[in-house]
Amino acid sequence: MSAETVRAGTGVLPAAVLDIELSAPLPTVPAQSGGRRVAQVWALVRLFGEPVGSVLVDVPEQGLLPIEFAAAIDAELGEVLRPRLGGPIPVRGLVVTREPAFLARRREVLASAPPITVVVCTRERPAALAVCLSSLVAQRYPDFRVLVVDNAPVTGATEQVVRGFPTVGYLVEPRAGLSFARNAAVRAAPGEILAWIDDDEVADPDWLAEIARALDEHPAADVVSGVIVPAELETPAQLWFEQFGGHSKGRGFRPAVFSPDTAHLQSPLYPLPPFGAGANMTFRPGVLERIGMFDTALGAGTPAMGSEDTLAFTKVLLGGGTIAYQPTAVTHHYHRRDLEGLRRQMVGYGTGLVAAYTSLVLSRPALIWSLLRLAPAALRDMTAKDSTRTATLRDDFPRELLSANRRGMLAGPRAYVKGRRQARAKV
Repeated sequence: MSAETVRAGTGVLPAAVLDIELSAPLPTVPAQSGGRRVAQVWALVRLFGEPVGSVLVDVPEQGLLPIEFAAAIDAELGEVLRPRLGGPIPVRGLVVTREPAFLARRREVLASAPPITVVVCTRERPAALAVCLSSLVAQRYPDFRVLVVDNAPVTGATEQVVRGFPTVGYLVEPRAGLSFARNAAVRAAPGEILAWIDDDEVADPDWLAEIARALDEHPAADVVSGVIVPAELETPAQLWFEQFGGHSKGRGFRPAVFSPDTAHLQSPLYPLPPFGAGANMTFRPGVLERIGMFDTALGAGTPAMGSEDTLAFTKVLLGGGTIAYQPTAVTHHYHRRDLEGLRRQMVGYGTGLVAAYTSLVLSRPALIWSLLRLAPAALRDMTAKDSTRTATLRDDFPRELLSANRRGMLAGPRAYVKGRRQARAKV
């Protein structure tokens, strides 16, 4: 099926999203779903519950057969999976004779699981919030609480949703801006592990369990970040966002640790953000206070539109801290469904990123020299056809979105200065 058909056809499902467990028989993916032609299938692939990768596979006119599905998974993930399976990808599943090591380790961690507070900052999105909270209260984790921060509410819709979840806490932050809401949560939960998720996401049932496992296995980690995968790919815009890197930005499913010891391999300043995203991040107690909290001139609801999370990660690393990337801690995100929404998002990404750099330079002027040394690499990434930013883009990707991203970057410094002025007026 051509890219033009996917772009224009209202009767086309760009990609069905599946969660595949290799120990169970692989399914047949039909070519039709709800009266729409299924162009592709995007699958999160697991082995005994452990997420090991994702694949995007074309669906033939007759549907995708299990043997074809297995071949596609093997082509993409065989290097990781074959040593563990002792052979090719199974079509009919596996016979398990003992508890897999991954599940045994998780069970061991859960026996002494630390208490975790999950924070959801939201503003007037009650329907999405209800879906998110349903996934959180269903976590397979023994010791946690959920706190909703209602940011500058104009109706009682958010509070009404929270009332439907008796175990969920509710807090109002009257000052508009995501960073104000985040900081309100930090102040309301001193000395607690804080796990953050956005209101347009759902958490994997074992999300908190895998966060706890990462904290246990990386005792020096100040921050744990997880992987964010698509909850749906119902529209071309959602598929284009994934082509641009989605929220994972090429991090994939390989665990990683970022610290002063790895700075020669990955600068804490660029490329950003390889360390994680605010939609799936966890901070140990005291870390956010140590870096001066979230910058209230950044984030949703400010002229900068984002990057309060990016700046926080960078400040942790510049301060000698450690970030552990744990790709088994999975959340599922509902991307923007329309092209105009995606365009605004791309502008916001560019604006927020450069605004975060502006904040860094204003607070630490000596960093300008390090940033200037990194500028040629950044320019190459923005303009080269095979850079990490563009290598995954297909022919149908609207190039205007890259231009929108660059326009946002040019607006970053001014947006930050304006946002800081507005933030000070709210204090």
